[in-house]
Amino acid sequence: MNLDPNQFTDYASTFVKALIDYSPKLISAFVILFAGLYIIRLLNRFIRRIMIKRDLDPTLTKFLADILLWVLRVLLFVSFISKLGIETSSFVAILGAMGLAVGLSLQGSLSNFAGGMLIIMFKPFKVGHTIEAQGVIGTVSEIQIFVTKLINGNNQTIFIPNGSLSNGTIINYSLQGFRRADLTIAISYDTDIKKAREIITTVLDNNPKILKTPIPEVSVKNLTDNAIQLAVRPWANNEDFGEVFSQTLESCKIAFDAAGIVIQPFAKGLSKTDS
Repeated sequence: MNLDPNQFTDYASTFVKALIDYSPKLISAFVILFAGLYIIRLLNRFIRRIMIKRDLDPTLTKFLADILLWVLRVLLFVSFISKLGIETSSFVAILGAMGLAVGLSLQGSLSNFAGGMLIIMFKPFKVGHTIEAQGVIGTVSEIQIFVTKLINGNNQTIFIPNGSLSNGTIINYSLQGFRRADLTIAISYDTDIKKAREIITTVLDNNPKILKTPIPEVSVKNLTDNAIQLAVRPWANNEDFGEVFSQTLESCKIAFDAAGIVIQPFAKGLSKTDS
């Protein structure tokens, strides 16, 4: 097809005229875009500094700052396309429909997102706390928006979805600062209960890592067919709990051997714990 030179000149002139007429909107739109991005960056830094000065939780600070950042960016983008002369009502409707579709397809993720918000706001635990939840025990190493990361005693990393975590039972072993070890030691019916209790009490008193307050308890827990079960409940600071737990069992065994007291066996060992 042969193009008429005069027709080409008309098209070029029309295009140049339209570009010149549209250039003020184009320039002002991009000025708004770049100025807005710069202002948003400054505002985001300012908000972060305020929240840090108010000693807000670091996870909450990052989360709120990120939400503010993206909300302002979306508003800026709508202003940008509006300045270009594009109808924003249909665009907003499309965004709403897309948001609904994404929300329906990501219901599980949104549940975890809401759970993360609840954990961050109400703080049933913090980073560094030892917790038990969803059948696992570990130390909280990071609270993310969708999952919480735990490190267990085997140095394994466990990720628990925040939705399940926030809706389930959480046992926080670190919140009070100290814990009680619940131990059970079985002795024969031939053993003098008073003497056995005195030996265990002496063992507890001689361990400097066992707290004096609350007072450690030694009492008869149960009478079985072949043994008297003694409950031994020493208290210890969280950082000493594991050591106190094992030292109490070891020291009681050594003291009983020296006194000629035999520890009666359980089905799976010489002693057991309730938890």
